[in-house]
Amino acid sequence: MAKQSRNGKGRADLDAFRVQSTGTDLTTNQGVPIADNQNSLRAGERGPTLLEDFILREKITHFDHERIPERVVHARGAGAHGYFTVSESLEKFTRAKFLCDPSLRTPVFVRFSTVGGSRGSADTVRDVRGFATKFYTPEGNFDIVGNNMPVFFIQDAIKFPDFVHAVKPEPHHEMPQASSAHDSFWDFVSLTPESTHMVMWLMSDRAIPRSYATMEGFGVHTYRWINADGESTFVKYHWKPVRGMSSLVWDEAQKLAGKDADFNRRDLWESIEAGNFPEFELGVQLFDDAQADAFDFDVLDPTKLIPEELVPVQLVGKMVLDRNPDNFFAETEQVAFCVSHVVPGVDFSNDPLLQGRIFSYLDTQLSRLGGPNFHQIPINRPVCPFRNGQQDGFHQMEIRVGKTAYDPNSVDGGLPKEKPVEDGGFASYLEQLRGDKRRVRAGSFKDHFSQATLFWNSQTDVEKEHIASAFGFELAKVERVEIRERVLGRLANVDADLTARVAAQIGLAAPKASKVDGPLRRRNGKPAQRIESSPALSIIANAGEGSAKGRKVAILVADGVDGPAVAAMKAALKKAGVTGLVLADHLGTVASTDGEPVAVDHTIVTMPSIAFDAVYVPGGVDSARALAASGDAVHYVAEAYKHVKPIAAAADGADLLRQAGIVRAGQTGSDAGNGVFVGTPAKIGAAFTRALAAHRVWTRTDQIAVPA
Repeated sequence: MAKQSRNGKGRADLDAFRVQSTGTDLTTNQGVPIADNQNSLRAGERGPTLLEDFILREKITHFDHERIPERVVHARGAGAHGYFTVSESLEKFTRAKFLCDPSLRTPVFVRFSTVGGSRGSADTVRDVRGFATKFYTPEGNFDIVGNNMPVFFIQDAIKFPDFVHAVKPEPHHEMPQASSAHDSFWDFVSLTPESTHMVMWLMSDRAIPRSYATMEGFGVHTYRWINADGESTFVKYHWKPVRGMSSLVWDEAQKLAGKDADFNRRDLWESIEAGNFPEFELGVQLFDDAQADAFDFDVLDPTKLIPEELVPVQLVGKMVLDRNPDNFFAETEQVAFCVSHVVPGVDFSNDPLLQGRIFSYLDTQLSRLGGPNFHQIPINRPVCPFRNGQQDGFHQMEIRVGKTAYDPNSVDGGLPKEKPVEDGGFASYLEQLRGDKRRVRAGSFKDHFSQATLFWNSQTDVEKEHIASAFGFELAKVERVEIRERVLGRLANVDADLTARVAAQIGLAAPKASKVDGPLRRRNGKPAQRIESSPALSIIANAGEGSAKGRKVAILVADGVDGPAVAAMKAALKKAGVTGLVLADHLGTVASTDGEPVAVDHTIVTMPSIAFDAVYVPGGVDSARALAASGDAVHYVAEAYKHVKPIAAAADGADLLRQAGIVRAGQTGSDAGNGVFVGTPAKIGAAFTRALAAHRVWTRTDQIAVPA
């Protein structure tokens, strides 16, 4: 008979099933004591991971099956269809057909995502963003499964479950959702010095992108390209947004999480529907073994990037996302990306994190999508024929015709049969391996701080302030003082000024740097070339390279507005690919000075300034007076100003800006250096659009004086 629970309500007693998650010895699920839980079993310290590593496989297999049916990580995403074209043949480096034929238009499906949160979390949380691309090539599907940051938290796949468990909600109370601002995450990274570089990226504006169309993407790992002669070239993948990079500010990100949790996915959908298609150029860093050996870091280390000053990024093709999915579940939710999806001419390196992902991703899909036939789901099907002896299984959707399901056979004429390498069959790179079979971390992976310092040095003053503030915000939510102290100890090895800024925010003394392993000395005994700063790592330093396409402008109106000015500004914005939406205190229409009613798209209270990239206030004496008397309208423009967005107004409309403290009394003209433009659409339209392309006015220095 079941025992009564302590609360006397008849629940069966679960004490027999309660176990402590801690203990003396770390073991496998079979009770085998684990001597090394930090490194996978590999052939030589820089060699590939071995399939016989039962500890790695048990750990990752369990991790891969922890969530059903939601993805364990990258659960919340948005997808889009498009196409890719290569600019010129890359046959010198690879025999992949889709990279060697400029006339070929390769279909793609891209899924953007957050990493840590559940499907119900918000888009704008501070997090890494997934950037996964599936190419439907003539030789099979090829997936670049990457992120919007070029490095990662860990060096070895055996640590991936630990990292994700640490950043996920804490298991005893399932909080906080989609946030790294809690004890378990900072406990893990403070005890894992290899995470320091990635944490710098996570605390930067890269972790709160303005839109999926304005963030970079990276393949993270070093891969190999193989040409027709069997020659190998190392390659790193980059996606460069044609619109340029832009991010939210932290205050916006927090408010959007509450006011529009779907902000990024909505922006992607609406941008494509409006014909403002997101575009990305594919960039590659190509280098050989000799170059790799000259770097002061190991190219197999996924916590390291290759500065563009050492290996420039070559732009080799363009991807355009021009169609939204027809069904979210059938496409965006069921799409299955696997690092192991490669085509002839593409191969792997011995990066130990990559080696584990090759196994893990396929294993995950077996659980998520119900069995081994997930490749038959329409969104996952190759566009080229596929045939082999695999049969039956859950969700078999094909009626196989034939008498054999094995190879070799003579009954079906020996078909299908192997395709020789010289005719296009896949072949792995011929690599000589040598080394002891053991669990080990390569000595060339030991420098954990030099590139974290490089990232810090590469930021503008504004970005440095954001990074320091982000550390302060997150660590202020960490309850255990010893964890905060350990994090400061890690930061002390990055930069003394950063450490002092963060320490001041959390009320602790700034420690001094400890003795750490520095950059590698290469095998020739000479120190490699050092890069102290890389402008490519800064968003703001590259802001001038973008366009205004895809931006949104709020046009604030009331009865008596200058209707022709509204129409003229909307037309000027549309020409630049910008959407202008009319906002008033009510839906319907407002009266215009020319007698033609102006249609209202949204109300001011339902579409806040944080949902737009700029604000325009047209003329009309009555409209200007009504807006200046509206607390909602005053707050609207003041908040946009605080978030350093461009502000434009007609002469009459400037009354609202004066009421908000943005325009000084008596000021009648523009203050372009401060991102404020006053005048007719014909006079200010071009300058306003240029400011939109830059996204924010970081030179604005008087935001604090404006109440919002």
